[in-house]
Formats: sequence, structure tokens, C-alpha cells
Amino acid sequence: MFLRYVYYDGLAQTSYLVGCQSSGQAIVIDPSRHIQQYVDLANREGMRIVGVCETHIHADFVSGAKQFAEQYGVTLYLSGEGGADWQYEYLDGLPHVLLHDGHEFRIGNLLFRVLHTPGHTPEHISFLLTDESSAAKQPIGLFSGDFVFVGDVGRPDLLEKSVGIAGTSTEMAGKMYDSLQRLRLLPDFLQIWPGHGAGSSCGRALGAVPSTTLGYEKIANWAFQELDRDEFIQRLLSGQPQPPKYFAKMKQVNRQGPDRLPTIEPTQFTSISKTTLSLWAERGVILDVRPSRDFADSHVRGSLNIPYGKSFLTWAGSLLSYDKAIYLIGDERVIPSVIRDLQAIGMDGVEGWLDWETSRSQLDESVFQSYRRIDAAAAKTLVDERKFTVLDVRNLDEWNAGHVDGAIRIAVTDLPAKVHDIHAERPVLVHCQSGYRSAIAASILQANGMEEVWDLTGGYHSWKQVEA
Repeated sequence: MFLRYVYYDGLAQTSYLVGCQSSGQAIVIDPSRHIQQYVDLANREGMRIVGVCETHIHADFVSGAKQFAEQYGVTLYLSGEGGADWQYEYLDGLPHVLLHDGHEFRIGNLLFRVLHTPGHTPEHISFLLTDESSAAKQPIGLFSGDFVFVGDVGRPDLLEKSVGIAGTSTEMAGKMYDSLQRLRLLPDFLQIWPGHGAGSSCGRALGAVPSTTLGYEKIANWAFQELDRDEFIQRLLSGQPQPPKYFAKMKQVNRQGPDRLPTIEPTQFTSISKTTLSLWAERGVILDVRPSRDFADSHVRGSLNIPYGKSFLTWAGSLLSYDKAIYLIGDERVIPSVIRDLQAIGMDGVEGWLDWETSRSQLDESVFQSYRRIDAAAAKTLVDERKFTVLDVRNLDEWNAGHVDGAIRIAVTDLPAKVHDIHAERPVLVHCQSGYRSAIAASILQANGMEEVWDLTGGYHSWKQVEA
């Protein structure tokens, strides 16, 4: 048996290539949109991909299942559970098998048994794997998708918060409890191969270890402790963060069938003018992906700053529109990765990009602006002197845990729609918890015409230390 983890850091997402080496056949579990990486891996190992499995209709990335079937003719093994509202809509004419609880299928000597494990979503299934060529004759592991993670379980509130189906959070939390009771009956030596690691928005407190065992989770995972049903539901629902806004779009795309991955690369602009920038601003959004410190020092007027890094897709998916063109500014070395990441969540609207140094050398100073950064000690003095309007862009639970007296709160994801509600006669001091979101917010404020913007470095965390 061959097993390879394929980890996508930008989404903290894990897919798997599983192969039977004696037959040369392989299957991919929960593939992302860039399917060539799996084909290349299988070819290097002398195997041929004959099938693709999905644990559920994903909400955080574009699935590669449909393109696999169309391009390579592989069989899709997909959930038939969850009821009429949770069925795939693109399967006509494609080789596929709809799976229900207890179904089995084989890839060479590998036996996959289907477990219906609702809780994260109604249609969610997990795959229990047995290598029949092994002397053990026992299952070796479970591909758990977004059911069980290292240290946590999948969040049950996405249907309500992302899709807008009222009242489903409690129902799904109850189903998660039932699914876990069933999982308890399986042997402790069973390996657990989850669909996400630390940093994913599909769970609340995922561990950074890529896989685990059922026995270890029974000891260490809060969800396996002795809680009655009501206690479990209450604990699972409490403290769940607001999901990224693009999740609703992804659920729809993956149910209806994603478009093919674009084959035409966005244009690299090697020359730029003020007129071209104006056309970009009219057609869509100018997205600067440089670090926030560099953006603060100088940036193109009207541009949005989402620094490229681990949280990039969470904020890009919440703040960018699927219906508008995207024009990128940044270091030319990272732009290809930015484009690939945006494609992973279906944002195919990147029409062109510009290296930052090119813009600096070809445009006059009137095109650029900056904002100031200030540490907590200096900021507190000015706030006490009422020199600032303080804008807190954190979520409500963070605000309730403590905030700057006199501040106003608008979560960063709501800021584009509410920025004109801020009637600031004084410069705006913007802050979040640690500094990343406030930098994004500062760019939103300036893009909407506010010149006097200051960013609190270190966020509310540093403010509390000064107050102590």
C-alpha cells in the first residue's frame, strides 16, 4: 500500500493519494483544484489514478473531482447521503458511484468501507481503509475529512452561518455527537487521516500534527470526553468564529460543478501609467499583496492590501468579489503563488499584475500615499488626549472580552459596506487583536477616501500590556 499526504498550506487542507502497488492503481481523496500535482505524483510512483473520493461537498476550496472525471475518465466515489438538498448536480455523463453507509469498493487490494458521519454537513462520509494484502486483516485507518481532526471535530454551524439555513447548527451538533459515539466502537489503533490541520476555518482549535490515532484522540480530544449530549452540543457551538464569506459560494460551486482551471496566464504589465491604473480601479480591485509595513510606507492610491501569507485566502475570500476583475501588485517572485491560491477558491478574475518596483519607477508621486504606524504607548497618550477616533475591527466576542474606552467597532469583513458610517473629525486609529486585520482595514479606509489613518502596531494585545 502507498499513502502520500498532499498538504496545501494556504488552506491548511490535506488530500491523499492512496495506491495499491501490486495492481498499480491509485485513488485520490478530497483533491483540490490543481489536479496535475496528483497525476505527476502517481506517475512518479508508477501508478495510475482510477478513482476520486470526496468526504463531503467542500465549502473552503474548489474541488478537483469534476475535472478529474472529465479529463482522465476516473470514477467518482461521492456521497449519496444527506437528502435531496445535498446531492451533487453535475454527474450526468460522468463515471460515478453514489455511496451510502456500509457500501464498500476496492482499488486493487485496498478495501474502502463507507461510514456516514454527519455533523459537519448532512452528507459527510468517512472512508475506513483495509489493506487486504496485509496479514493484519484489520482496518488500518480512517479518512475522516472534516469529521474528526487532531484535537477537535468539524464545526456544525456552517450551514447556518454561511449558507443561511436557520436552526441547523444545533441539529448538526447533535448529529456530530451521534457520529462520534459510533466512532468510539472502532479499535484504538486506527489511524485518523483528517482533511485539515491547524489554521483551517473548518474547525475551531485544530492541532498542528498532520494525523493521529483514534486511541490518542479518545484521550486528548475534548470531543471524546465524558459529556452528555446537551453539554457536548453547547460546547461545540460556543466560540465558533464567523466563517469566511466565500464559503457560501464554494458550497454552491462544488455542488453544481466547478469550471475548468484557467489555462491562460494573467498578463504581466512591464509598463504602467496613471491612466491604466484608473482603468483598473474602474473595472475591479487593485490588490497589493506586499507585507503591511511596506504597504504602509507607500502604495498606489485606492489599492487594497491583503498581505500574502498563511491567512491570505481567508481574507481574500471575504473581501474580494467573484464578479470583479483583480489586478495584483507585489513582488514578482510571489505573484504566481498568489494567482494559484486565488484559483484554489475559484477566484479566476486576475487579469493582470505589476511588480511593485516597476510601479515605483514609472509613476509620479501623486499616485502614491501612505499611512502611519504607532506603538501602543504613544497611541495611548494621544487617545487620552482625544486626538484619535479609535476603530476596533475585531469580532464581537473579542470586543466583549475587552476594548478601548470610546472606540467604535466594525468587523473588518463588514468595513467596506460600513466605512461611510464613520464620521471622523479626527484621524482614525485602527486596531485589531495583533495587527494583521488592522493593516487590511487601514487600506480599506484609505481606499474609501480617508487620508489620516494610523495603525496600532501589536493591536489590542499590546494595548493591554501598556494599560497593565
